Amino acid sequence: MVDLSVKIAGLKSPNPFWVASGPPSNTLYQANKAFEAGWGGFVWKTIGAPILNVTNRYGGIDYGGKRVIGFNNIELISDRPLSVNLKEIAEAKNRWPDRLVIVSLMVESKREAWHEIVKRTQDTGCDAIELNYGCPHGMSERGMGSAVGQVPEYCTMITEWVMEAAQIPVFVKLTPNVTNIVASAHAVKKANADGISMINTINSIMGVDLDSLETQPHVHGKGGHGGYAGPAVKPIGLHLVSQVAKDSEVGLAISGIGGVETWRDATEYMLLGASTVQVCTGIMKLGFRIVEDMIDGLTHWMEEKGFQNTHDFIGKSVPRVSDYKDFDIMYKTIAKIDYDKCIKCNLCYVACEDGAHQAIELVSQNGQRYPRILDDECVGCRMCELVCPVHCISMIDVDRGHGEKSWSQIVAENPGIDQDWGKMEAWRKKHGFVIH
Repeated sequence: MVDLSVKIAGLKSPNPFWVASGPPSNTLYQANKAFEAGWGGFVWKTIGAPILNVTNRYGGIDYGGKRVIGFNNIELISDRPLSVNLKEIAEAKNRWPDRLVIVSLMVESKREAWHEIVKRTQDTGCDAIELNYGCPHGMSERGMGSAVGQVPEYCTMITEWVMEAAQIPVFVKLTPNVTNIVASAHAVKKANADGISMINTINSIMGVDLDSLETQPHVHGKGGHGGYAGPAVKPIGLHLVSQVAKDSEVGLAISGIGGVETWRDATEYMLLGASTVQVCTGIMKLGFRIVEDMIDGLTHWMEEKGFQNTHDFIGKSVPRVSDYKDFDIMYKTIAKIDYDKCIKCNLCYVACEDGAHQAIELVSQNGQRYPRILDDECVGCRMCELVCPVHCISMIDVDRGHGEKSWSQIVAENPGIDQDWGKMEAWRKKHGFVIH
């Protein structure tokens, strides 16, 4: 049997799957349901300043027959009394001593306010604190949430205030609504935080109703920016997690967030550097029991790959994340069609002809037209494979016989080639690159 437990920021979680701070983590009732289903950790919905929520507060994007691939919300932090939340947090930890209870916090930017909320929170016996520096709506307008996370100096300052009072591990939840999230990570590292949670939601307006002209969602005819989440944000989350994970100067444990609904999603985050993975929108759509499939799926995958524990593969794909200048320019693929599977829909032809590199022609035979790859014209972009509805196209390696060579090496060996089109075209012809 493989070991799904994870060590993160001095804590041990029975598995890497945590309920993220949000609507699914608002009450003791939900904590009990989550832990009964098998979740390893529970990040309590952010507590702090008094607020009033509005309706409507959610919006969604459907695509290709699938509901809510993207999710938007303008819901604020917990609107339940602080005393009630703290009492329930204590009871949750008392009932589930082998699970992690983490509490998300957000108050105004005053040292005494942070000291007070930290002390009252850790008195509950919870395992860790998560600082919400990412909420992009409502609270940022009050000088909290992403208004803090977007300014590295504020990240450092407030985290230092928290660390003065904290006696348990502190995670900082970063906003993706910045130019360089690594700078934010450096800022909380400087303040001696124990870990990072990322990403929080992305600023967005979900859409406009073309009949009423109202934005979605709207509150009695008025709308505004909210937090974007759901499966559609996963590529952004994976990218930002990998950027922080590969920066050796940060060196903090990461809890990955953003578009996780399956064990595959979670495993991708872990391969790119996250030790645990948090889920919110997936639970809102499908319920707490999705963790059962996550546990089963990750277990079987680890057995197949020969991994004995999660730390055997956490971060294993990070070294594969590189810069364009270091890619192998000499590596070449071309498309190949499996005609036993091809249904002659010719979508690949349309995509290549109008949107790519005109490397597919249509050939007529027996009253039908079917696509044929022009090998000498194919640049290996992969567009045809991506649009094929029956997966009958694959990309085949072609050996140019020139070995491996990166753009950095080419520029070093051919000074000025990156500034001279004549030198560039001469080099491309010499090495067999297609020139359109």
